[in-house]
Amino acid sequence: MDKPEAFRAPLAYDNKGFLESPDGRMLRILSEYAEPLARFRRERIQDTVVFFGSARFHSRSEAEADLQVLDKPGSRTLAPEDEQKKIKEARAAVEMARYYEDARKLAYLLTKWAMEIPSKRHRFVVTSGGGPGIMEAANLGAYEAGGKTIGLNIRLPYEQMPNRYITPSLNFEFHYFFMRKYWFAYLAKALVIFPGGFGTMDELFEILTLAQTEKLAKKILVVIYGTEYWNRVFNMDALIEAGTVSPEDKNLYCMVDTPEEAFERLQEGLTKYHLQAFPPKGKAPEIAKTRG
Repeated sequence: MDKPEAFRAPLAYDNKGFLESPDGRMLRILSEYAEPLARFRRERIQDTVVFFGSARFHSRSEAEADLQVLDKPGSRTLAPEDEQKKIKEARAAVEMARYYEDARKLAYLLTKWAMEIPSKRHRFVVTSGGGPGIMEAANLGAYEAGGKTIGLNIRLPYEQMPNRYITPSLNFEFHYFFMRKYWFAYLAKALVIFPGGFGTMDELFEILTLAQTEKLAKKILVVIYGTEYWNRVFNMDALIEAGTVSPEDKNLYCMVDTPEEAFERLQEGLTKYHLQAFPPKGKAPEIAKTRG
């Protein structure tokens, strides 16, 4: 006779078939809220500064090495028109590599400053989407400064692997885009928007919309990096002239062109809105309490 244990049904939370079914979707969504929350608490992360930008940019050394290979005599095997296209793309990559290096430097400056803030929890931790390009540059800069750094990756049909500079215990991978976006915004006290494509613009305009409609319970600084690039793809004056946004909406963000200027704006804004003024020398400052 069979033992009674053989007739036991699986526990719901051990039932893989149910958890991966449409009926288990709510539990999967809740998991992408609860599991990151538990890790952020365990790692004592209070808030973040999020870097957005193109995943397609390379470091200057990598971009220059790729161009040198194409320019090397005897290395060209493509048709002349394809060859010229590749060289043009490689030269553009060298030009855009400056944004990779600038993101790296800014993340370094920000992390060094944040690590000096007296606090029991980690403040203004550099966070990215966890992949290559500007994301890698931001994580690299924070890593070089000796601080923690977060990667919020997304599982895609074409694999976007996490870069190696993310703090291992703060390396996340999401299935749901909206849960990933939630964690970008929930802990953020500032966004830094480097040149990028659809994804970068999506994140930028989502936060600007939330700020414009007063749906944020906190002040999120928005620093847009690269005036030349963004003035070509984002014509705010045209929107104002058409009456689709108000002139005062320009106050929702600022534009900068150097890591030093960006750091100065971030340091000033984060101190003003999210840190109490530093007290007289010899007395440790208290961290201001913020909603959200």
